[in-house]
Amino acid sequence: MTDSSRGGRSILPIVLLSAAGFTVLTTEFVIVGLLPAMARDLGVSVSSAGLLVTLFAFTVAVVGPPLTASFSRFERKRLFVTTLLLFALSNLLAATAPNFGLMAFARFIPAVMLPVFWALASETAVAITGPERAGKAISMVSFGIVAATIFGIPIGTLIGDAFGWRVAFGSLAGLALLKAALLFFFLPVIQGKRESASVASQMGILRDPVIAGHVLLSLLVFAGMFTAYTYLADILERLGGFDGATVGWILMGFGGVGMIGNWLGGRLVDRSPLGASVIFCAPIAIAMIAVVPVVHSYGVLAIVLAIWGIAQAALFTVSHVRVMKSASANAALGASLNISGANMGIGLGAIVGGRVIDGFGLQHVGWAAAGVIGLSIAAAFVLMTARSSSVGDPCPEAE
Repeated sequence: MTDSSRGGRSILPIVLLSAAGFTVLTTEFVIVGLLPAMARDLGVSVSSAGLLVTLFAFTVAVVGPPLTASFSRFERKRLFVTTLLLFALSNLLAATAPNFGLMAFARFIPAVMLPVFWALASETAVAITGPERAGKAISMVSFGIVAATIFGIPIGTLIGDAFGWRVAFGSLAGLALLKAALLFFFLPVIQGKRESASVASQMGILRDPVIAGHVLLSLLVFAGMFTAYTYLADILERLGGFDGATVGWILMGFGGVGMIGNWLGGRLVDRSPLGASVIFCAPIAIAMIAVVPVVHSYGVLAIVLAIWGIAQAALFTVSHVRVMKSASANAALGASLNISGANMGIGLGAIVGGRVIDGFGLQHVGWAAAGVIGLSIAAAFVLMTARSSSVGDPCPEAE
């Protein structure tokens, strides 16, 4: 297939995968805006309802790599359509759940399949466009993440406010069903890996210290980001004095500038995966420290939040591509390992931020987050000097 013919055929499937990803990520995060109403309706406290978020994140972290290794041999179109049908079923179950236990089960189903979707969708996008365009292809798929942050979560929350949280989940069920139909009719048949390696042997790539180091780097990056980002709305309300509606618009703008970061990350990561990590880690650390001192200077605050939003979105893409390239012999499993490490980091970051708030105050969260990001930068420099004996130099740096 020539470059021109491949380019002409590759856009629609990748756009469809991105659109499916929008539904997948909205399903994961929309619950945050629906928790109070859900808690009241299901007869539990808000903190107990919050365990649904914890269940989702840690399920993704634990089951992602082995399931991706197991499913990597399946034909991609059938797997993706089945995944979206399961998302439709789980959201319908959530919309009709009569009690907390059934709701927990409804949330467990998509958490199991989310890392499989993202890992194999990323690998499929690269297979369609070619490895030389890996960063651009994955950034296109990752656009679904950004779109979910900008539009999916706020719209889902507004639907919940206007019509009830069950309607929000019901709408996601319908959307997932529509995306499944689009993938069925327009996604080409793409065969999975033919080798019959066992899950244990595939997971053996973690014995490579460079690959393990890249997964650890993703964990640190996401732990640093979410140490502060988890509590950004609280910072804006309690320290900045903004009302809830204003905070909502600020966060929408935060997600909007993320489109720039997604674009930049997709282009810089192909030149130097580790270099791109450092390039975006440094400004996000500075921005997280600066946000509290400038929270009452609206113009400066907008600039600081724009830098933070751009760098954060870029690091989503950079981390994903970086781990995939480090595990180039099994890129899908590498992508799943990154998703696992990132979700573990998200959970740990929220815990670290909460402990800092309890012990030292909300105003110090940015410093703690920057400290974790500092560890990420140090880890990136260590990896720059490392060489893998099994896969060579997995992430060649641009000199």
